[in-house]
Amino acid sequence: MELTRRNFVKLAGIAGLIGLAGNFTACSNNVAGTGSVAEADKLPPADKAKVYFSEKIDAEHLIALYNKINSDISGKVGIKVHTGEPNGPNILSRDMVQAFQSQIPNSAIIETNTLYGGARSTTERHRKTLKTNDWTFCPVDILDEDGDVYLPVKKGFHLSEVAMGSHLTNYDSLIALTHFKGHAMGGFGGSLKNLAIGCASGKVGKAQIHGKNWETGNDFLERMVDSGKAICDHFGRKIVFINVLNRLSVDCDCAGAGAAAPVMPDLGILASTDILAVDKAAIDMIYNFQDDRKNDLITRIESRGGRRQLSAMEELQMGTPNYEIISIS
Repeated sequence: MELTRRNFVKLAGIAGLIGLAGNFTACSNNVAGTGSVAEADKLPPADKAKVYFSEKIDAEHLIALYNKINSDISGKVGIKVHTGEPNGPNILSRDMVQAFQSQIPNSAIIETNTLYGGARSTTERHRKTLKTNDWTFCPVDILDEDGDVYLPVKKGFHLSEVAMGSHLTNYDSLIALTHFKGHAMGGFGGSLKNLAIGCASGKVGKAQIHGKNWETGNDFLERMVDSGKAICDHFGRKIVFINVLNRLSVDCDCAGAGAAAPVMPDLGILASTDILAVDKAAIDMIYNFQDDRKNDLITRIESRGGRRQLSAMEELQMGTPNYEIISIS
């Protein structure tokens, strides 16, 4: 299936333009009004988040999309990438990320250690894994190498603060450069997951999100949203979100070499200043794909109640589910 702008609109559909509106802050635009499909479709462009799209997944188009959303990015810039377990087959192309990072002055890739044991559970092990996976072309800052810093959660579902890697507050701006895929606990991993778990400190923040017994379901998803809200509130307008929809495995990159092989084809890149809009646009693309190759990923999302991520972000006023797609060639 050729994924042109017209086909994307068919994929995302009017569903991408429906949602409960409110006064959205931090990572969002302000919207007003609710309504049916017809009413949502009539919203003026100013009341919709702009989500930029390219069907081509390469450095040239990644950079072009970023240039559409980067007007508020300045100072020291952290690029949050999931660098993966050793020899993970689905992580983002290092060559593409290298070309992207080289265009962003005063930038570094940022990561945190893991809560589970293994090859990224300590800073020493993590740095070995970074070398194994060829993340050697620029500085990689392991945010929790020197401990934690607590960011407040305003009116969160479960958490009043979340422990982030202490180096996070050294950055003026943040880019969530996300490999969009499935996730064993969250159903899917988009920009929210990349930030919320990816910036939380390995031993404290991630434990806050996962709960005492590695809980699943809405409580886990809502704590993940709590963490994402803390980060979005901290950076305000100086944060942007890019979802790369390739190697669409049902498994997260934390599954490493054992991650399931993708069944769906690559779909493209989405970029926005609105975290809810960009994750919802990705979900809409998958759900409205035109053949059964989407089924495994949708089953993963549904079996974990993953779309609660979207409704919870909306309830915490982190963004808008109303968006317009703007394609670039």
